[in-house]
Amino acid sequence: MLRHLSRGRSGRQNKSNEQSQITGDLQQMLDRVVAESGHSPDIVIRHIKLGGPVPVPVKAAIVYLNALSNQQMINNFVIKPLMGLEPEKVNAYPTDRLMKYILEDALSLGETSVVKEWTDVMMAVLSGDTVLLVEGSDQGIVSGTAGGEWRAVNEPTSQLVVRGPKDSFVESISTNISLIRRRIKSPDLWLESMKIGSVTHTHVAMMYMKGCADPDLVEEIRQRLKAIRIDGILESAYIEEFIQDKTITPFPTIFNTERPDVAAGNLLEGRVVILVDGTPYTLILPTVFAQFMQSPEDYAQRFDISILMRIIRYICFVILLLGPAVYVALTTFHYEMIPTLLLVSLMAQREGVPFPAFVEAVIMEVVFEILREAGVRMPRAIGQTVSIVGALILGQAVVEAGVITPIMVIVVALTGIASFALPSYNLSIAGRLFRFYFLVLSGLFGFYGITLGLIMLIAHMNSIRSFGVPYLSPFSPFIPQAQKDAILRLPIWMHGWKPLMSSSQQDMKKTGEIKPQGSANSEGGEQTSSNERQKGQNQGSDPESRQGKQEEPNEN
Repeated sequence: MLRHLSRGRSGRQNKSNEQSQITGDLQQMLDRVVAESGHSPDIVIRHIKLGGPVPVPVKAAIVYLNALSNQQMINNFVIKPLMGLEPEKVNAYPTDRLMKYILEDALSLGETSVVKEWTDVMMAVLSGDTVLLVEGSDQGIVSGTAGGEWRAVNEPTSQLVVRGPKDSFVESISTNISLIRRRIKSPDLWLESMKIGSVTHTHVAMMYMKGCADPDLVEEIRQRLKAIRIDGILESAYIEEFIQDKTITPFPTIFNTERPDVAAGNLLEGRVVILVDGTPYTLILPTVFAQFMQSPEDYAQRFDISILMRIIRYICFVILLLGPAVYVALTTFHYEMIPTLLLVSLMAQREGVPFPAFVEAVIMEVVFEILREAGVRMPRAIGQTVSIVGALILGQAVVEAGVITPIMVIVVALTGIASFALPSYNLSIAGRLFRFYFLVLSGLFGFYGITLGLIMLIAHMNSIRSFGVPYLSPFSPFIPQAQKDAILRLPIWMHGWKPLMSSSQQDMKKTGEIKPQGSANSEGGEQTSSNERQKGQNQGSDPESRQGKQEEPNEN
């Protein structure tokens, strides 16, 4: 039975190989296009005669998909030049020479190519391009006429800022690439593209800065992308689950953004950006924990204000994790830690409540998560109404009914507000999940359980790697120079050193210094001279660096 199956597969494979080439029979090729597309009404076939009616016209046809092609480009740059070909030249050339003449002298589009495989013909048609098929030719000419309707570039919806760029990525990968190249006009910005998905053939692009990104990191990402085996890619989250390190953790190990300025800034720091056609969210890797605490607005405001905002975000993350857990531990096990007046007030509130503090916290947290999910899924017109009803009426009703204490409502509301203060939605989800983990530990063991949970959480975060980079870097391992842009955000002209986002190099990398405008002060001059002296010492001690510096002028 297995022998018959293998023979059948090999026979079908040989038959498919025979049919994979373009034949010279025009009518047969057009019938095959119609058959393989399921007689789809949006497949347009335009019959034309090259060279006019006399003396012997050459039959040809152009095939394109009406929904994805630019009709104006097809009419002006494909059909019109083909209809204007001179009969003498068309009849003077053989078929193979005629295809070369059409490609080089007739078509006025910038993106044209010759294909010989039938799969390339169908892929071009389904991608929105136009295919020219000529009677007697085993080749086809593909013209780049992809168009269609796309969403315009608008303001970001999930990463809002008060001051900064207001554009965001869209579902068109070509538009997203142009948004990045508009910010980084450098030949060192390299782009690699590939098709992923055996059915959807989704266009996936990888961008990085040559000489800034680690070559081993780029090669590792390239191999992981090529190893993906799936029918379809509909969102960048599909790519994220395939290429991330196999670590069981709720913490996101790959950063995603819809802002082109964030993607450009990470490219300059040596990271790699992955863009997927059909989604406005791009992937940035490798990723560290401190990256989720940074907002694009930090670099558009004064550094002292940015430092304050970052400290507030770290405090909000702690409140998100430990807010209800600390309250349950205090009111259940550690009364002596509560001031007397506050303890009397808390005990007076709990007189008519039938549930312990742990059950109260679980009920309120579950209700809050239901309200949050309902507010996201409800239509925008009535979403605010649901939030008002859930927050005011329901909260006030449970307090007046004596089911929940007022202080528990305050704690849960403060925890929910703290979750919205984090710049990254993925990190907020991870914090909400660990909040229940700490809540259970505090209900069982009090502060001892919270301490044990913190130790396990830090150990778990310290074990996470994102493409070989420690997740808690630059805190663990501690990198002194990288603290300029971790919790603190020192002035931009002081950011002379950046940590390498790779596992193969453990030292620091200098990506360039931005000097303050105006007259240079003595401190700036001393700092620049000391950096140059250190740079010279490194070149003198390392023969490879001397050789690299000798080759740089030739490259420039």
